[in-house]
Amino acid sequence: MLRTRFPLFLALLVLLTFSLSSCDAIGTIFKAGAWTGIIGVFLVVLLLWLVISRIRR
Repeated sequence: MLRTRFPLFLALLVLLTFSLSSCDAIGTIFKAGAWTGIIGVFLVVLLLWLVISRIRR
């Protein structure tokens, strides 16, 4: 069963390699990573602010 899927997988991989430009793919990855980092830092700061405000009460 694995032998019958391998040529299909290989053809799909080659098709994706030629259809996506590497610069576009890398740019999209870094853009998503930057936004994820910004949102993550915002959430951590918000969580710390909430914890500190509850401790002071």
